[in-house]
Amino acid sequence: MAKRKVKIGLVCLARNTFDYKAAEEIYHGIVRALGEREDLELAAYPDLVMLGGEAAEAGEFLRREGVDGVALISGTFHLGILALEIKKRCDKPLLLWGLPELPYNGGKIRLNSVCGVNLNASNLFKSGHTDFTYKVSDGIDEDWLDAVRMIAALREARVCVLGSRAHGFYNVDVDELALYRKYGCTVDFAELSEAFSYPADEKAKAEYSARVEKEFDCGGITSAQKEKVAALAASLRAFSESRGYSAVAVRCWPEFAASYGIAPCASMSLVQDDGLIFACEGDVDCALTMICHKAAGADAPFMADVSQVDTMANTALMWHCGVAPRCLAGGGCTATLDTYFAGGKGVTAGFVLKCGRVDIARLDSVNGRYRLYTESGEAVPMDKLLTGTYAKVKFDRPATEVMDRIIYGGVAHHVSMAYGDFSGAFAAFAKLTGTERI
Repeated sequence: MAKRKVKIGLVCLARNTFDYKAAEEIYHGIVRALGEREDLELAAYPDLVMLGGEAAEAGEFLRREGVDGVALISGTFHLGILALEIKKRCDKPLLLWGLPELPYNGGKIRLNSVCGVNLNASNLFKSGHTDFTYKVSDGIDEDWLDAVRMIAALREARVCVLGSRAHGFYNVDVDELALYRKYGCTVDFAELSEAFSYPADEKAKAEYSARVEKEFDCGGITSAQKEKVAALAASLRAFSESRGYSAVAVRCWPEFAASYGIAPCASMSLVQDDGLIFACEGDVDCALTMICHKAAGADAPFMADVSQVDTMANTALMWHCGVAPRCLAGGGCTATLDTYFAGGKGVTAGFVLKCGRVDIARLDSVNGRYRLYTESGEAVPMDKLLTGTYAKVKFDRPATEVMDRIIYGGVAHHVSMAYGDFSGAFAAFAKLTGTERI
């Protein structure tokens, strides 16, 4: 999955009492390297910034460019006013970027870049700006970049709640204006009937019908149910794309099956295979976390519950009722469409997910205050013994600690799960946005 493209501002700070010529050469090399990347748009200030007036001009340049984040390179040690002048004019998440020291020349420190990072961090922190991370490296901090992608994705996100949250799931409710204030995203509401009756062309229905026949064993459902799965998938996709939603959180029970004839699980699996984000049970916060995963390059994030825990084996069954995208099915596993709830109207996807490194996360709100829960682990082999979509995950920390964090932290019972390692990106996201980490 391609990462979300973001626009990054780049400025190099320096002082002529150090080897600013060497810093300038390094800076130009960084600009050339970053300028070749397809996942970035670069707004690089062309000259070294040494004086307060130059910093003000650089800040205005970045503001006009509309950057998503700013990488401040301490090319050498420099004046303390420079970062403050830039931040004043372009208030975006910062990377304080230090360069490794060059070989000494005549007994003199040539760059003293790390001290410049320290100076900037202290000045920013004590002036109330904590939305920065730092790195001392020849290359840009990829975790910071991915965090900026997450922040940009949430700022522009529009999430639709179809129906409402699921009955009794008070813990997944959100304060819409608190959400907007914190991350900039907005929430719309629509009736369930708007989606399942949304016009979709016959070609899309036929394509989904062919995929159902090709990708799933449908022996457990009727021909009429297969047709409904394909038609609903076409309608859900047309509804989401025509309205420009970043994600849709669906009240998928109890009314959906009674009103439409099947529950939407299998159809949601199909559209998520197309790269759309659909969350079950009206869970907006889980949908937001899936948006973050996708922005950082996760391939097909999906919703899961911590359903069973084996403390001796240090594993948990990460399960949900059958909405994970088909592309995540493990090899050797027969994917099925099944009916096991809602009086035979469930129609869910069923398969074991593939093995591999997994990342688990949830943005979780408490009375309008946001926290971030994260875990990492490995999806390990297991037989297909259940309906639904699921994986057995061996955690990096003891399972008892995992459960303690979830239970005593009051974390809601849905998480976004994605293949890969996004722990560093989420840590940077929390730092840049002032989000508490559980």
